[in-house]
Amino acid sequence: MVRSALSLFCCLVSCTAAFAQPGASEAGIPVTDPLVIAKCGACHTVDQQGNMQRISWERTTPEGWQEALKRMILSDGVTLAPPEARSIVKYLSASHGLAPEEAKPIMYDAERRIHHETNIPNDHVDHACARCHNFAHALAWRRSPDEWKQLADMHASRLKLSPDAEAIAFLSKAAPLHTPEWDAWSARARTTNIAGRWLVTASLLGHGKYFGEMQVDAAGDDEFNTTVHLTSVNDGSTIVRSGRSVVYGSYAWRGRSKGNPSGDPAANDVASDAREALWISPDQSTAEGRWFWGQYQEFGFDVKLRRPSSDPTLVTLDRSSLKTGSEANRIRLMGDRFPGQVAPTDLDFGSGVKVRRVVSSTSSEIVAELDVAADATLGKRDVAFRHSVLPGAMAIYDRVDYIKIAPDSAMAAFGDQAHGRGYQQFEAVAYQRGPDGKLHTPDDVELGPVDPSSVTWSLEVFYSSPGKSTDFVGKISPSGFFTPASDNPKANFDVWAVATLPREKERPLVGKAYMVVTVPIYTLNGRQYIRDLDRWIDNGPAQ
Repeated sequence: MVRSALSLFCCLVSCTAAFAQPGASEAGIPVTDPLVIAKCGACHTVDQQGNMQRISWERTTPEGWQEALKRMILSDGVTLAPPEARSIVKYLSASHGLAPEEAKPIMYDAERRIHHETNIPNDHVDHACARCHNFAHALAWRRSPDEWKQLADMHASRLKLSPDAEAIAFLSKAAPLHTPEWDAWSARARTTNIAGRWLVTASLLGHGKYFGEMQVDAAGDDEFNTTVHLTSVNDGSTIVRSGRSVVYGSYAWRGRSKGNPSGDPAANDVASDAREALWISPDQSTAEGRWFWGQYQEFGFDVKLRRPSSDPTLVTLDRSSLKTGSEANRIRLMGDRFPGQVAPTDLDFGSGVKVRRVVSSTSSEIVAELDVAADATLGKRDVAFRHSVLPGAMAIYDRVDYIKIAPDSAMAAFGDQAHGRGYQQFEAVAYQRGPDGKLHTPDDVELGPVDPSSVTWSLEVFYSSPGKSTDFVGKISPSGFFTPASDNPKANFDVWAVATLPREKERPLVGKAYMVVTVPIYTLNGRQYIRDLDRWIDNGPAQ
Protein backbone atom coordinates (compact mmCIF):
# COMPACT_ATOMS: atom_id res chain seq x y z
CA MET A 1 0.00 0.00 0.00
CA VAL A 2 1.40 3.41 -0.96
CA ARG A 3 1.92 5.70 2.02
CA SER A 4 0.67 9.27 1.73
CA ALA A 5 3.21 11.54 0.07
CA LEU A 6 2.93 13.92 3.00
CA SER A 7 4.55 11.31 5.24
CA LEU A 8 7.60 11.08 2.98
CA PHE A 9 10.15 12.32 5.44
CA CYS A 10 8.82 10.89 8.70
CA CYS A 11 11.82 8.56 8.75
CA LEU A 12 14.17 10.82 6.81
CA VAL A 13 16.46 11.45 9.73
CA SER A 14 16.00 7.99 11.27
CA CYS A 15 13.65 9.09 14.00
CA THR A 16 10.03 10.12 14.41
CA ALA A 17 8.59 13.59 14.47
CA ALA A 18 7.40 13.03 18.03
CA PHE A 19 10.49 14.79 19.37
CA ALA A 20 10.17 18.41 20.37
CA GLN A 21 11.09 21.12 17.90
CA PRO A 22 14.88 21.52 18.01
CA GLY A 23 17.09 24.41 17.24
CA ALA A 24 15.79 26.97 19.68
CA SER A 25 19.34 27.88 20.63
CA GLU A 26 20.64 28.03 17.05
CA ALA A 27 19.40 29.45 13.77
CA GLY A 28 18.21 26.82 11.34
CA ILE A 29 18.66 26.67 7.57
CA PRO A 30 15.33 27.53 5.90
CA VAL A 31 13.86 25.10 3.37
CA THR A 32 12.68 26.85 0.21
CA ASP A 33 12.08 23.99 -2.22
CA PRO A 34 8.34 23.62 -2.97
CA LEU A 35 8.61 19.85 -3.48
CA VAL A 36 10.28 19.28 -0.12
CA ILE A 37 7.75 21.54 1.59
CA ALA A 38 4.84 19.77 -0.09
CA LYS A 39 6.09 16.28 0.70
CA CYS A 40 7.36 16.91 4.21
CA GLY A 41 5.27 19.68 5.66
CA ALA A 42 2.68 17.50 7.38
CA CYS A 43 5.24 15.84 9.66
CA HIS A 44 8.01 18.42 9.60
CA THR A 45 6.26 21.63 10.48
CA VAL A 46 7.45 24.95 9.08
CA ASP A 47 8.02 27.94 11.34
CA GLN A 48 7.76 31.62 10.47
CA GLN A 49 11.40 31.72 9.36
CA GLY A 50 10.87 28.88 6.88
CA ASN A 51 12.64 26.32 9.05
CA MET A 52 11.37 22.75 8.83
CA GLN A 53 11.40 20.60 11.94
CA ARG A 54 14.56 18.46 12.07
CA ILE A 55 15.58 19.09 8.44
CA SER A 56 16.60 22.73 8.99
CA TRP A 57 19.06 21.73 11.71
CA GLU A 58 20.91 19.07 9.71
CA ARG A 59 23.32 18.94 6.78
CA THR A 60 24.90 15.94 5.05
CA THR A 61 26.31 14.47 1.83
CA PRO A 62 24.35 13.15 -1.18
CA GLU A 63 24.94 9.66 0.22
CA GLY A 64 23.52 10.73 3.57
CA TRP A 65 20.27 12.04 2.10
CA GLN A 66 20.04 9.10 -0.29
CA GLU A 67 20.48 6.54 2.49
CA ALA A 68 17.84 8.36 4.55
CA LEU A 69 15.34 7.94 1.71
CA LYS A 70 16.24 4.28 1.25
CA ARG A 71 15.82 3.60 4.98
CA MET A 72 12.40 5.20 4.85
CA ILE A 73 11.34 2.98 1.97
CA LEU A 74 12.71 -0.21 3.51
CA SER A 75 11.47 0.36 7.05
CA ASP A 76 8.13 2.09 6.42
CA GLY A 77 7.18 0.67 3.04
CA VAL A 78 6.86 4.12 1.51
CA THR A 79 6.84 4.23 -2.28
CA LEU A 80 8.42 7.28 -3.84
CA ALA A 81 8.62 8.15 -7.53
CA PRO A 82 12.31 8.06 -8.53
CA PRO A 83 12.26 11.53 -10.19
CA GLU A 84 10.88 12.99 -6.94
CA ALA A 85 13.59 11.29 -4.88
CA ARG A 86 16.20 12.53 -7.30
CA SER A 87 14.96 16.10 -7.07
CA ILE A 88 14.82 16.00 -3.27
CA VAL A 89 18.34 14.62 -2.91
CA LYS A 90 19.69 17.23 -5.33
CA TYR A 91 18.07 20.09 -3.43
CA LEU A 92 19.04 18.92 0.05
CA SER A 93 22.61 18.09 -1.02
CA ALA A 94 23.04 21.66 -2.22
CA SER A 95 21.12 23.66 0.38
CA HIS A 96 21.63 21.29 3.33
CA GLY A 97 24.89 19.68 2.25
CA LEU A 98 28.54 20.12 3.15
CA ALA A 99 31.01 22.73 1.99
CA PRO A 100 33.77 21.29 -0.24
CA GLU A 101 36.32 21.76 2.54
CA GLU A 102 34.10 19.75 4.90
CA ALA A 103 33.47 16.98 2.40
CA LYS A 104 37.02 16.36 1.21
CA PRO A 105 38.42 14.75 4.43
CA ILE A 106 35.65 12.13 4.39
CA MET A 107 35.60 11.42 0.65
CA TYR A 108 37.07 7.99 1.30
CA ASP A 109 33.64 6.91 2.53
CA ALA A 110 31.87 7.98 -0.68
CA GLU A 111 34.73 6.44 -2.67
CA ARG A 112 34.25 3.12 -0.84
CA ARG A 113 37.87 2.81 0.22
CA ILE A 114 39.18 0.66 3.04
CA HIS A 115 40.62 3.38 5.24
CA HIS A 116 42.43 3.34 8.58
CA GLU A 117 40.53 5.86 10.70
CA THR A 118 43.10 7.33 13.07
CA ASN A 119 41.05 10.42 13.96
CA ILE A 120 38.65 8.81 16.45
CA PRO A 121 39.35 10.95 19.54
CA ASN A 122 38.48 8.60 22.41
CA ASP A 123 36.73 5.41 23.51
CA HIS A 124 33.45 7.24 24.05
CA VAL A 125 33.18 8.24 20.39
CA ASP A 126 34.54 4.89 19.27
CA HIS A 127 31.84 3.06 21.23
CA ALA A 128 29.03 5.44 20.28
CA CYS A 129 29.81 5.78 16.54
CA ALA A 130 32.61 3.65 15.11
CA ARG A 131 31.40 0.42 16.65
CA CYS A 132 28.68 0.15 14.00
CA HIS A 133 29.92 2.19 11.02
CA ASN A 134 32.76 4.30 9.69
CA PHE A 135 33.57 7.36 11.76
CA ALA A 136 33.29 9.26 8.47
CA HIS A 137 29.62 8.32 8.49
CA ALA A 138 29.14 10.37 11.66
CA LEU A 139 31.26 13.29 10.43
CA ALA A 140 29.29 13.36 7.18
CA TRP A 141 26.37 14.76 9.18
CA ARG A 142 26.40 18.28 10.60
CA ARG A 143 23.84 19.01 13.31
CA SER A 144 22.94 21.51 15.96
CA PRO A 145 23.69 20.40 19.56
CA ASP A 146 19.97 19.68 20.05
CA GLU A 147 19.97 17.45 16.97
CA TRP A 148 23.04 15.51 18.12
CA LYS A 149 21.30 14.97 21.46
CA GLN A 150 18.12 13.79 19.77
CA LEU A 151 20.08 11.43 17.54
CA ALA A 152 21.66 9.91 20.66
CA ASP A 153 18.22 9.60 22.25
CA MET A 154 16.94 7.83 19.13
CA HIS A 155 19.84 5.34 19.33
CA ALA A 156 19.06 4.80 22.99
CA SER A 157 15.41 4.14 22.22
CA ARG A 158 15.81 1.92 19.19
CA LEU A 159 19.10 0.16 19.89
CA LYS A 160 18.96 0.10 23.69
CA LEU A 161 22.16 2.13 23.99
CA SER A 162 22.83 4.61 26.76
CA PRO A 163 23.46 8.16 25.46
CA ASP A 164 27.10 9.13 25.92
CA ALA A 165 27.42 12.76 26.98
CA GLU A 166 31.09 12.96 26.01
CA ALA A 167 30.41 11.63 22.51
CA ILE A 168 27.55 14.12 22.07
CA ALA A 169 29.76 16.97 23.25
CA PHE A 170 32.53 15.97 20.85
CA LEU A 171 30.23 15.68 17.83
CA SER A 172 28.53 18.98 18.64
CA LYS A 173 31.93 20.66 18.51
CA ALA A 174 33.55 18.66 15.68
CA ALA A 175 30.50 18.57 13.36
CA PRO A 176 28.36 21.63 14.13
CA LEU A 177 25.52 22.85 11.96
CA HIS A 178 27.17 26.20 11.23
CA THR A 179 30.85 26.49 10.29
CA PRO A 180 32.90 29.25 8.64
CA GLU A 181 33.37 26.98 5.61
CA TRP A 182 29.64 26.38 5.21
CA ASP A 183 28.71 30.01 5.80
CA ALA A 184 31.18 31.13 3.12
CA TRP A 185 30.17 28.39 0.67
CA SER A 186 26.40 28.84 1.08
CA ALA A 187 26.76 32.59 0.50
CA ARG A 188 28.46 32.11 -2.87
CA ALA A 189 26.56 32.26 -6.13
CA ARG A 190 27.32 28.84 -7.62
CA THR A 191 26.87 27.33 -11.05
CA THR A 192 28.08 23.94 -12.22
CA ASN A 193 30.16 24.59 -15.32
CA ILE A 194 32.16 21.44 -16.01
CA ALA A 195 31.23 20.82 -19.64
CA GLY A 196 34.09 20.48 -22.09
CA ARG A 197 37.37 18.63 -22.40
CA TRP A 198 39.35 17.39 -19.38
CA LEU A 199 42.75 15.74 -19.08
CA VAL A 200 42.62 12.47 -17.13
CA THR A 201 45.18 10.40 -15.24
CA ALA A 202 44.17 7.17 -13.55
CA SER A 203 45.73 4.16 -11.87
CA LEU A 204 44.41 0.71 -11.03
CA LEU A 205 46.10 -1.90 -8.85
CA GLY A 206 47.45 -4.68 -11.02
CA HIS A 207 47.08 -2.61 -14.20
CA GLY A 208 49.26 0.44 -13.60
CA LYS A 209 48.84 4.01 -14.87
CA TYR A 210 46.56 5.38 -17.58
CA PHE A 211 46.30 8.78 -19.23
CA GLY A 212 43.88 10.37 -21.67
CA GLU A 213 40.98 12.77 -21.87
CA MET A 214 37.30 13.05 -21.00
CA GLN A 215 34.59 14.90 -22.83
CA VAL A 216 31.81 16.19 -20.57
CA ASP A 217 28.52 17.31 -22.13
CA ALA A 218 25.57 18.93 -20.36
CA ALA A 219 22.51 16.65 -20.14
CA GLY A 220 20.14 18.54 -17.84
CA ASP A 221 20.14 20.46 -14.59
CA ASP A 222 23.57 19.72 -13.08
CA GLU A 223 23.62 16.45 -15.07
CA PHE A 224 26.21 15.39 -17.61
CA ASN A 225 27.11 12.71 -20.14
CA THR A 226 30.75 11.67 -20.25
CA THR A 227 33.07 9.86 -22.64
CA VAL A 228 36.61 9.04 -21.59
CA HIS A 229 39.49 7.65 -23.66
CA LEU A 230 42.39 6.22 -21.69
CA THR A 231 45.69 4.68 -22.77
CA SER A 232 47.69 2.29 -20.62
CA VAL A 233 51.17 3.56 -19.80
CA ASN A 234 52.33 -0.05 -19.42
CA ASP A 235 51.26 -1.63 -22.71
CA GLY A 236 49.53 1.04 -24.81
CA SER A 237 46.12 -0.66 -24.67
CA THR A 238 43.13 1.67 -24.80
CA ILE A 239 39.91 1.98 -22.82
CA VAL A 240 36.75 3.83 -23.82
CA ARG A 241 34.18 4.46 -21.09
CA SER A 242 30.86 6.29 -21.29
CA GLY A 243 28.78 7.47 -18.38
CA ARG A 244 26.29 9.81 -16.84
CA SER A 245 26.75 11.87 -13.70
CA VAL A 246 25.09 14.33 -11.37
CA VAL A 247 27.05 17.11 -9.67
CA TYR A 248 25.51 17.94 -6.29
CA GLY A 249 26.18 21.35 -4.80
CA SER A 250 28.57 22.25 -7.67
CA TYR A 251 31.36 19.95 -6.44
CA ALA A 252 30.10 16.44 -5.53
CA TRP A 253 30.34 14.33 -8.70
CA ARG A 254 28.34 11.09 -8.49
CA GLY A 255 27.66 8.87 -11.46
CA ARG A 256 27.99 5.58 -13.28
CA SER A 257 30.01 4.54 -16.30
CA LYS A 258 30.83 1.46 -18.34
CA GLY A 259 33.62 0.44 -20.66
CA ASN A 260 33.83 -1.14 -24.07
CA PRO A 261 33.24 -4.91 -23.61
CA SER A 262 36.51 -6.79 -23.86
CA GLY A 263 35.15 -10.31 -23.70
CA ASP A 264 37.12 -10.83 -20.50
CA PRO A 265 34.78 -12.01 -17.71
CA ALA A 266 37.41 -11.37 -15.05
CA ALA A 267 36.23 -9.55 -11.93
CA ASN A 268 38.91 -6.88 -12.36
CA ASP A 269 38.09 -6.17 -16.02
CA VAL A 270 38.70 -2.48 -16.74
CA ALA A 271 35.50 -2.44 -18.83
CA SER A 272 33.34 -3.23 -15.78
CA ASP A 273 30.34 -1.06 -14.95
CA ALA A 274 31.49 1.34 -12.26
CA ARG A 275 30.14 3.93 -9.86
CA GLU A 276 31.93 7.26 -9.77
CA ALA A 277 32.58 9.53 -6.79
CA LEU A 278 34.74 12.60 -7.34
CA TRP A 279 35.43 15.84 -5.50
CA ILE A 280 35.56 18.90 -7.76
CA SER A 281 37.69 21.81 -6.57
CA PRO A 282 35.74 24.99 -5.70
CA ASP A 283 37.13 26.77 -8.78
CA GLN A 284 36.09 23.75 -10.93
CA SER A 285 39.56 23.45 -12.49
CA THR A 286 40.45 20.01 -11.08
CA ALA A 287 38.71 16.93 -9.73
CA GLU A 288 39.81 13.73 -8.01
CA GLY A 289 38.21 10.55 -6.74
CA ARG A 290 37.48 6.94 -7.60
CA TRP A 291 35.60 4.82 -10.14
CA PHE A 292 34.79 1.56 -8.35
CA TRP A 293 33.06 -1.81 -8.75
CA GLY A 294 33.03 -5.31 -7.29
CA GLN A 295 31.08 -7.24 -4.68
CA TYR A 296 32.11 -4.74 -2.00
CA GLN A 297 33.69 -2.12 -4.30
CA GLU A 298 37.10 -3.78 -4.01
CA PHE A 299 38.22 -2.65 -7.49
CA GLY A 300 38.66 0.92 -8.55
CA PHE A 301 40.54 3.48 -10.61
CA ASP A 302 42.10 6.34 -8.67
CA VAL A 303 41.29 9.27 -10.94
CA LYS A 304 42.44 12.86 -11.35
CA LEU A 305 41.00 15.39 -13.80
CA ARG A 306 42.28 18.78 -14.81
CA ARG A 307 41.19 21.42 -17.26
CA PRO A 308 43.47 21.59 -20.31
CA SER A 309 45.63 24.65 -20.83
CA SER A 310 46.59 26.45 -23.99
CA ASP A 311 50.20 25.76 -22.98
CA PRO A 312 51.98 22.37 -23.00
CA THR A 313 50.91 20.27 -20.01
CA LEU A 314 52.82 17.38 -18.46
CA VAL A 315 50.41 14.81 -16.95
CA THR A 316 52.36 11.64 -16.04
CA LEU A 317 55.53 9.56 -16.47
CA ASP A 318 55.98 5.90 -17.29
CA ARG A 319 58.29 5.35 -14.32
CA SER A 320 58.49 6.86 -10.87
CA SER A 321 62.09 6.23 -9.76
CA LEU A 322 65.68 6.19 -11.05
CA LYS A 323 68.78 4.70 -9.45
CA THR A 324 71.90 6.71 -8.74
CA GLY A 325 74.83 6.01 -11.06
CA SER A 326 72.58 4.71 -13.86
CA GLU A 327 72.95 5.82 -17.46
CA ALA A 328 70.81 5.99 -20.61
CA ASN A 329 67.57 5.49 -18.66
CA ARG A 330 64.75 5.69 -21.17
CA ILE A 331 61.68 7.50 -19.86
CA ARG A 332 58.36 8.45 -21.42
CA LEU A 333 56.56 11.66 -20.51
CA MET A 334 52.85 11.89 -21.37
CA GLY A 335 50.99 15.13 -21.72
CA ASP A 336 49.00 17.53 -23.85
CA ARG A 337 49.96 20.08 -26.51
CA PHE A 338 53.66 19.26 -26.60
CA PRO A 339 55.36 21.32 -29.37
CA GLY A 340 56.72 19.89 -32.59
CA GLN A 341 60.33 20.45 -31.51
CA VAL A 342 61.54 19.44 -28.05
CA ALA A 343 65.07 20.10 -26.79
CA PRO A 344 66.80 18.45 -23.81
CA THR A 345 66.79 21.82 -22.07
CA ASP A 346 62.97 21.81 -22.11
CA LEU A 347 63.06 18.99 -19.55
CA ASP A 348 64.12 19.36 -15.93
CA PHE A 349 64.52 16.45 -13.49
CA GLY A 350 66.46 18.36 -10.87
CA SER A 351 70.14 18.44 -9.92
CA GLY A 352 72.16 15.33 -10.62
CA VAL A 353 69.94 14.14 -13.49
CA LYS A 354 71.07 14.98 -17.01
CA VAL A 355 68.89 14.71 -20.10
CA ARG A 356 71.23 12.98 -22.53
CA ARG A 357 68.92 13.31 -25.54
CA VAL A 358 65.32 13.47 -26.70
CA VAL A 359 64.65 10.25 -28.57
CA SER A 360 61.26 11.20 -30.00
CA SER A 361 58.30 13.45 -29.41
CA THR A 362 54.67 13.89 -30.42
CA SER A 363 51.95 16.23 -29.23
CA SER A 364 51.14 13.81 -26.37
CA GLU A 365 54.39 11.92 -25.64
CA ILE A 366 58.10 12.60 -25.23
CA VAL A 367 60.74 9.86 -24.99
CA ALA A 368 64.07 10.90 -23.46
CA GLU A 369 67.28 9.30 -22.16
CA LEU A 370 68.60 10.31 -18.75
CA ASP A 371 71.84 9.87 -16.81
CA VAL A 372 71.77 9.96 -13.02
CA ALA A 373 74.92 11.00 -11.16
CA ALA A 374 76.29 8.66 -8.51
CA ASP A 375 76.02 11.44 -5.91
CA ALA A 376 72.59 12.72 -6.95
CA THR A 377 70.47 13.77 -3.98
CA LEU A 378 68.17 11.00 -2.85
CA GLY A 379 64.43 11.44 -2.47
CA LYS A 380 61.44 12.84 -4.33
CA ARG A 381 61.80 15.69 -6.80
CA ASP A 382 59.65 17.62 -9.26
CA VAL A 383 59.69 16.96 -12.99
CA ALA A 384 59.06 19.82 -15.39
CA PHE A 385 58.50 20.42 -19.06
CA ARG A 386 59.07 24.13 -19.49
CA HIS A 387 56.53 25.76 -17.15
CA SER A 388 54.45 22.62 -16.55
CA VAL A 389 55.48 20.85 -13.34
CA LEU A 390 54.60 17.46 -11.82
CA PRO A 391 55.33 17.83 -8.08
CA GLY A 392 57.23 14.92 -6.51
CA ALA A 393 56.85 12.78 -9.62
CA MET A 394 60.33 11.21 -9.56
CA ALA A 395 62.29 9.50 -6.78
CA ILE A 396 66.07 9.10 -6.85
CA TYR A 397 67.33 6.13 -4.83
CA ASP A 398 70.50 4.16 -4.22
CA ARG A 399 68.88 0.83 -3.26
CA VAL A 400 65.53 -0.78 -2.52
CA ASP A 401 65.43 -1.25 1.26
CA TYR A 402 62.07 -2.97 1.64
CA ILE A 403 58.74 -3.63 -0.02
CA LYS A 404 55.21 -3.02 1.20
CA ILE A 405 51.99 -4.50 -0.10
CA ALA A 406 49.13 -2.31 -1.28
CA PRO A 407 46.60 -2.46 0.21
CA ASP A 408 48.22 -3.39 3.52
CA SER A 409 44.89 -4.63 4.90
CA ALA A 410 42.04 -5.99 2.86
CA MET A 411 38.96 -8.16 2.74
CA ALA A 412 37.75 -10.90 0.40
CA ALA A 413 34.57 -12.94 0.52
CA PHE A 414 33.42 -16.41 -0.36
CA GLY A 415 30.34 -16.67 -2.55
CA ASP A 416 27.21 -18.78 -2.67
CA GLN A 417 24.28 -19.33 -5.01
CA ALA A 418 22.90 -15.87 -4.31
CA HIS A 419 26.09 -13.82 -3.83
CA GLY A 420 29.18 -13.48 -5.96
CA ARG A 421 32.67 -13.76 -4.55
CA GLY A 422 34.62 -10.72 -3.39
CA TYR A 423 38.16 -10.60 -4.75
CA GLN A 424 41.30 -8.62 -3.97
CA GLN A 425 44.18 -7.29 -6.06
CA PHE A 426 47.53 -6.74 -4.36
CA GLU A 427 50.61 -4.89 -5.54
CA ALA A 428 54.18 -4.84 -4.21
CA VAL A 429 55.63 -1.35 -3.79
CA ALA A 430 59.32 -0.59 -3.28
CA TYR A 431 60.68 1.83 -0.64
CA GLN A 432 63.97 3.51 0.17
CA ARG A 433 64.93 4.17 3.80
CA GLY A 434 64.79 7.98 3.59
CA PRO A 435 67.12 10.69 4.97
CA ASP A 436 67.09 9.38 8.55
CA GLY A 437 68.54 6.05 7.40
CA LYS A 438 65.89 4.07 9.32
CA LEU A 439 63.32 1.72 7.86
CA HIS A 440 59.57 2.19 8.24
CA THR A 441 59.67 5.82 9.33
CA PRO A 442 57.66 8.76 7.94
CA ASP A 443 60.50 10.05 5.73
CA ASP A 444 60.86 6.79 3.77
CA VAL A 445 60.60 7.30 0.00
CA GLU A 446 58.10 5.38 -2.10
CA LEU A 447 59.72 4.22 -5.35
CA GLY A 448 56.67 2.81 -7.10
CA PRO A 449 55.33 -0.66 -7.93
CA VAL A 450 57.78 -3.52 -8.35
CA ASP A 451 57.82 -5.28 -11.73
CA PRO A 452 55.20 -8.06 -11.24
CA SER A 453 57.41 -10.57 -13.06
CA SER A 454 60.04 -10.12 -10.33
CA VAL A 455 57.74 -10.98 -7.41
CA THR A 456 56.59 -14.36 -6.11
CA TRP A 457 53.22 -14.42 -4.34
CA SER A 458 52.00 -16.84 -1.68
CA LEU A 459 49.44 -17.15 1.13
CA GLU A 460 49.81 -17.90 4.83
CA VAL A 461 46.71 -18.80 6.85
CA PHE A 462 46.81 -17.94 10.55
CA TYR A 463 46.96 -20.97 12.86
CA SER A 464 47.39 -23.35 9.93
CA SER A 465 50.14 -25.95 10.01
CA PRO A 466 53.30 -24.97 8.07
CA GLY A 467 53.36 -26.57 4.65
CA LYS A 468 49.62 -27.24 4.62
CA SER A 469 47.79 -26.27 1.42
CA THR A 470 46.01 -22.92 1.55
CA ASP A 471 43.65 -23.76 -1.31
CA PHE A 472 40.72 -24.03 1.10
CA VAL A 473 40.70 -20.21 1.38
CA GLY A 474 41.64 -19.48 -2.24
CA LYS A 475 44.56 -18.84 -4.54
CA ILE A 476 46.75 -15.86 -5.38
CA SER A 477 48.01 -15.46 -8.95
CA PRO A 478 51.53 -14.50 -10.10
CA SER A 479 50.19 -10.96 -10.56
CA GLY A 480 48.93 -10.71 -6.95
CA PHE A 481 45.24 -11.33 -7.68
CA PHE A 482 43.44 -13.26 -4.92
CA THR A 483 40.47 -15.48 -5.80
CA PRO A 484 38.52 -16.99 -2.89
CA ALA A 485 37.78 -20.71 -2.97
CA SER A 486 34.59 -21.75 -4.76
CA ASP A 487 33.40 -23.75 -1.75
CA ASN A 488 32.09 -21.57 1.06
CA PRO A 489 33.28 -22.97 4.40
CA LYS A 490 30.95 -20.55 6.25
CA ALA A 491 33.79 -19.25 8.38
CA ASN A 492 36.26 -16.37 8.56
CA PHE A 493 39.98 -16.78 7.99
CA ASP A 494 42.86 -14.44 8.77
CA VAL A 495 45.41 -14.60 5.98
CA TRP A 496 48.75 -13.06 5.02
CA ALA A 497 49.23 -12.21 1.34
CA VAL A 498 53.00 -12.51 0.95
CA ALA A 499 55.21 -11.02 -1.77
CA THR A 500 58.84 -12.14 -2.08
CA LEU A 501 61.37 -10.17 -4.15
CA PRO A 502 64.67 -12.06 -4.80
CA ARG A 503 67.97 -10.13 -4.73
CA GLU A 504 71.45 -11.05 -5.88
CA LYS A 505 73.87 -11.89 -3.03
CA GLU A 506 71.32 -10.70 -0.44
CA ARG A 507 68.35 -12.13 1.35
CA PRO A 508 65.08 -11.62 -0.51
CA LEU A 509 62.77 -8.79 0.47
CA VAL A 510 59.43 -9.91 1.87
CA GLY A 511 56.25 -7.88 2.30
CA LYS A 512 52.96 -8.97 3.88
CA ALA A 513 49.39 -7.68 3.78
CA TYR A 514 46.69 -8.72 6.22
CA MET A 515 43.47 -10.04 4.67
CA VAL A 516 40.23 -11.35 6.13
CA VAL A 517 38.50 -13.92 3.92
CA THR A 518 34.91 -13.98 5.12
CA VAL A 519 31.39 -15.18 4.41
CA PRO A 520 29.35 -13.70 1.52
CA ILE A 521 28.64 -9.98 1.70
CA TYR A 522 24.95 -9.38 2.28
CA THR A 523 23.25 -6.12 1.32
CA LEU A 524 19.91 -4.45 2.02
CA ASN A 525 19.25 -3.66 -1.63
CA GLY A 526 17.28 -6.82 -2.22
CA ARG A 527 14.27 -5.18 -3.83
CA GLN A 528 14.33 -4.11 -7.45
CA TYR A 529 12.58 -0.87 -6.48
CA ILE A 530 15.44 0.10 -4.19
CA ARG A 531 18.03 -0.69 -6.85
CA ASP A 532 16.13 1.37 -9.41
CA LEU A 533 15.81 4.28 -6.98
CA ASP A 534 19.52 4.07 -6.24
CA ARG A 535 20.35 4.29 -9.94
CA TRP A 536 17.90 7.12 -10.53
CA ILE A 537 19.32 9.22 -7.73
CA ASP A 538 22.86 8.61 -8.99
CA ASN A 539 22.41 9.39 -12.64
CA GLY A 540 18.88 9.11 -13.92
CA PRO A 541 17.37 6.36 -16.06
CA ALA A 542 19.63 3.73 -17.58
CA GLN A 543 21.15 4.84 -20.85
